Amino acid sequence: MIKDEAVQTFLAGVRIAVAGASNDENNFGRAVVVALADHGYEPVPIHPRAAEVAGRPAFPHLQDVPEPVDGVIVMVSGDRAADVVDDAAAADVDQVWLFKGVGGRGAVSPESLKACVRHDIEPIAGACPLM
Repeated sequence: MIKDEAVQTFLAGVRIAVAGASNDENNFGRAVVVALADHGYEPVPIHPRAAEVAGRPAFPHLQDVPEPVDGVIVMVSGDRAADVVDDAAAADVDQVWLFKGVGGRGAVSPESLKACVRHDIEPIAGACPLM
């Protein structure tokens, strides 16, 4: 169950990283970056190879972002989401939203949830931050 208070706390941040955003026009992570910017947030795309996403500088890992972020939306597949949670912990980011789209687990996986427990992070596990 997703707690309203956790969602409000997460969305109270300004600099929100989006792990899994790309320049592919059909990439929903890219759509989240654009929507966050349109709503006054400062989205920070995280992508291992892209220099920019949707006109914003992108970084390979959260630890590479030069200034702190308030939270991270994890939009990679479940088998890679635990690595992003580990990166979040290494970058002192304790607000983690594990994205879950319609019809799949998305970033919510046993491994990503175990990584959150290991790092004492209480994630928002599921749903979409644009809802």
